[in-house]
Amino acid sequence: MSISSRTDASPILHADRLAKEVESGERRLSILSDLSLAVFPGESVAILGQSGAGKSTLLGLLAGLDTPSGGELSLFGQSLRALDEDGRASLRAGRVGFVFQNFQLLPTLTALENVLLPLELSPTPGAEARARDWLTRVGLGERLDHLPKQLSGGEQQRVALARAFVTGAELVFADEPTGNLDPVTGERIIEALFSLNREAGTTLVLVTHDHALARRCDRCLRLEGGRLVEMARDEVMA
Repeated sequence: MSISSRTDASPILHADRLAKEVESGERRLSILSDLSLAVFPGESVAILGQSGAGKSTLLGLLAGLDTPSGGELSLFGQSLRALDEDGRASLRAGRVGFVFQNFQLLPTLTALENVLLPLELSPTPGAEARARDWLTRVGLGERLDHLPKQLSGGEQQRVALARAFVTGAELVFADEPTGNLDPVTGERIIEALFSLNREAGTTLVLVTHDHALARRCDRCLRLEGGRLVEMARDEVMA
């Protein structure tokens, strides 16, 4: 799916000349510069790049978890520049889901309670039944009362998938979702992620170094020198 095939829709996520600089001793280090991106509803976009290229920094900016040093960024048609941290959180609530490499489950909460968290932030009728249903969809219907330490890495990531999709999110950000998993478990998580994504019709922005995972997306971009470059399909196949 190319950008041109989405010209009849407005971007769900749009970055224009985005920049990010950080302090490094007495110097300012440029991580991202003059970066532009448009992601359209229902699209799946992979962002590839070497370790240290700034992929996770970019994802944090796109999700409104961090603020850029320059440029314009809009989410759901709303400029993030005009919003403070609480405003950005309110914009994300119920509409944005996250899947992290390190799962980011709260250790003192059960699988069910972890999935219920985003529903409590955005009150939803029948929240517990909905959380149970999503855990069943990811194959954890019998593990609802287990704490994260009682679950394998793959099971923890399945809880994270259920948590990301349970609100009916329009947009899901995934940061190296298979990075802490063995190849076999990682492949199962990939299948689950894309199955849930198709089923829900969600827009997906995926950061990864894994070309096999990136190939599952509609478009692949490479982060290089602080900017995004569209990748040809044969490059991703390599």
